[in-house]
This record gives sequence, structure tokens and C-alpha cells, in this order.
Amino acid sequence: MEATACLHHRLVWIHPFANGNGHWARIMADAYLAKIDPDIFLDWSGGGTLNAESAHWSAYIAALRAADQHDFEPLVALVQSLAR
Repeated sequence: MEATACLHHRLVWIHPFANGNGHWARIMADAYLAKIDPDIFLDWSGGGTLNAESAHWSAYIAALRAADQHDFEPLVALVQSLAR
């Protein structure tokens, strides 16, 4: 799970698109994880919705910002909590 979280962060950080970087990074993290362990599914919505008004979105953004500062624990914990 840690490698998936780090891959996701790096893809968001690279920021190759003007818009949609999070969507693309989540898809790529899912594809990576499917190769590593096809039995695990990440529910990026956190069981609800992943939009700017949700508490889950705030936690997701905070975890990405912590990873920007080389603190990957919050992002790894978030990704682990999303695994189904």
C-alpha cells in the first residue's frame, strides 16, 4: 500500500495536465495496485463522494500536502483506509 500511495503522490506532484491530475493519478495508482494485488480495490471516494465540500476531500488534500513535505504517513494511512 505504501508504494501505491507514493506513486499516487508523485503522479499528482508531477502535474502533467492543466486539470485532472488527481483523476489521472488515482487511475494510475489503481492500475498499479491491480498488477500487484488484483484482490484489493481502492474506494477513493471514501464510501461517499470525493468533492471539494467533503471532509474526505479535506483529509485527502491534507495527506497530499503532508507528502509534499516528505511525511507520507497520512497518505499511506488514507490509502490503507480506502482498501476494500
